[in-house]
Amino acid sequence: MFTAPSAPPHTHPAPGATNTRQRPGPCPCGPGASAVLLLLALLVALMPSGAAAAEGPRLSLDRGEAGKGSVVVVKGEGWRPRALLTLLVCGQNMVGGTNDCVNAEGRTVTTEGDGAFRRELVVSEPPKPCPCVVHVATVMGEVEVVDVPLVVAGHPVAPLPDGARIGVLDARLEGSGGVLTWFGAPPARRLVLTVGNLGSGAAKDPVFRVGTARGLLAPSWEERRWRGTIPAGQRARVVFDVELAAGAHGPYEVSLKYGDKVLVTEPWDVARPWGVTLFWVLLGLVVPAGLFRIGMVVVDRLRPRRAAVVETAALPWFTPDAMPRLPD
Repeated sequence: MFTAPSAPPHTHPAPGATNTRQRPGPCPCGPGASAVLLLLALLVALMPSGAAAAEGPRLSLDRGEAGKGSVVVVKGEGWRPRALLTLLVCGQNMVGGTNDCVNAEGRTVTTEGDGAFRRELVVSEPPKPCPCVVHVATVMGEVEVVDVPLVVAGHPVAPLPDGARIGVLDARLEGSGGVLTWFGAPPARRLVLTVGNLGSGAAKDPVFRVGTARGLLAPSWEERRWRGTIPAGQRARVVFDVELAAGAHGPYEVSLKYGDKVLVTEPWDVARPWGVTLFWVLLGLVVPAGLFRIGMVVVDRLRPRRAAVVETAALPWFTPDAMPRLPD
């Protein structure tokens, strides 16, 4: 009958004896395994910052309701490092632009190296009724805008107007001329707009009209449909391409109309195509010079040729009787 071997009895070391039991040594990992572990640690450390950058800039207030004259603390994260920001208290969700804000009581702040900031803002009653927001936007560089709701205690509240009403919050012409424009190619620009829906209904695929005019002349309008939806109280970025006729120059104006109302007018000073002027000057110099040379060649070929007359000088002739005598 097979009997399993019994485990040896556990014996304690004698007093004064040294424990000679071996402990497990360090992991026999090579330099390659250490490099892999270091790379994994770096990836884990970078993952949160990458996720925060993908979220974009964020805002938060220390409280959601404040009265006139009180102070709220505005905190931001995820903004561009060392960026200059403006902070405003605005009414009507700022759909009407900075006209709805208390611009005189606005504040500025510069973000830290990690894109965070903390700034105290005095609450003032905006010129338009609530719903109100704290509006934070970049001053220079790429536009970054974030609004956070704020209840201004004691300030009237009014609903947004019925229907969809489009207003322009910001407008600019982007682009520049090139070498072809210098030689008379059609000048072109991009009309970049930030529009807001001032009404209570959504604006779906709104139709604008873009007009161009030279000087005091009436603009010529062209319908442009923007594909998209602008919800009530929200904003959108609208871009239209604007092109003039070939060789156009002088003071122009680019206008945008929605319905029967002109929303914005941007000046455009188009430079003269000096390449065309230079071309005509060179043409006026080269063509007469070429015609003159051709005429001279024709005259030279048609002119009658004269026979060449060779005159030889008469040499003195000596006869035997006329030759001088030599002395003997």
